[in-house]
Amino acid sequence: MKTAAFPSALPFWLSFGLIPLALVGMTQGGWTVLLLPLASWGLFSLLDALTGLNAANPDPETADNALRWHRLVTLVWFPVQFTLLCLMLWYVPRAPHLEALEKIGLFFGMGIISGTVGITYAHELMHQKSRLERWLGDLLLASVLYSHFRSEHLRVHHTWVGTPRDPVTARYNEGFPRYFLRVLTSCPGSAWGAEAQFLARRSLSWHHASNPFWRYGALQGAMLVLAISLGGWEGLALFTYQAFIAIWQLELVNYVEHYGLTRRYIGAGKYERALPRHSWNASHRASNWLLINLQRHSDHHVKPDRRFPLLQTHPEPHAPQLPYGYPVMTAAAMVPPLWRKMMNPKVKRWRKRHYPDITNWHDYNKALNPVAG
Repeated sequence: MKTAAFPSALPFWLSFGLIPLALVGMTQGGWTVLLLPLASWGLFSLLDALTGLNAANPDPETADNALRWHRLVTLVWFPVQFTLLCLMLWYVPRAPHLEALEKIGLFFGMGIISGTVGITYAHELMHQKSRLERWLGDLLLASVLYSHFRSEHLRVHHTWVGTPRDPVTARYNEGFPRYFLRVLTSCPGSAWGAEAQFLARRSLSWHHASNPFWRYGALQGAMLVLAISLGGWEGLALFTYQAFIAIWQLELVNYVEHYGLTRRYIGAGKYERALPRHSWNASHRASNWLLINLQRHSDHHVKPDRRFPLLQTHPEPHAPQLPYGYPVMTAAAMVPPLWRKMMNPKVKRWRKRHYPDITNWHDYNKALNPVAG
């Protein structure tokens, strides 16, 4: 792996360029309401094709004071996104020049922002030790009514990734619609159970004040009240819609990140430790700017609290590689036959390379998880 000079923070600020596109859509209406999805999916896919891969790695021991401009990207995002959301909730329901479909299109775009950027930044923030950063992460998740994601991600996903005990590891041949329904119904209970078990280990009951679900409920309730106050019942409906779109964006990414990758069971309820090979890696330059290196996901599971500018990229054969960045891959995931055609051969090659002794994966997975098969 090639070592690089420390990357500039400037390209990671490109996400703020989405804000003016939202303002244009609000004031102009018409086709301009599509600017946000066109930019986040189309523009960054094109930029990926033009800018290529970035396989260079910064020094992971870089001092924290050298990251101040990188950290600032995530620290200022919540007030910017929150201001835009409040403005849209107040303005759009009252705008005489906007038809119903245009309003829906605008909040679809708002969901793209709060999911593609907002939840990605929340993911970075909730992995840090700073109380401020964790609170900003909680506020971003509350703004899309998905606060339990913090508990699910930190207490379940990072412990059980690549095993049947992790709801958000997509199974081989599992299409996204089935996966999406499964995680929506199973993850809240999984997150609650993980927090209850954590409290029990400290001899505390589930209703103790330190259970973060009380905070989650209060923050989400406040967001719902705010939506009604600013936009009435129409504002509440549009707010809920953008939250759903953001959740859909998040779970598309979760689906892509570990599809078909399985850790070996070593007995007594234990699995081999998570390695770079248990996450799909993508070194596409421009989409990593937008997603603050989220696509260097293999390294994130090696060191979850490593800040995004220091994440390393792992090449083959250490980590399996996606053929395109997340914008293209998440679009492909929405078409299960296309997804399987792209990814199933890659999973089979990965299995043959890393686990050649397992010749019948169907029976192996069935034995570990009879429900999933």
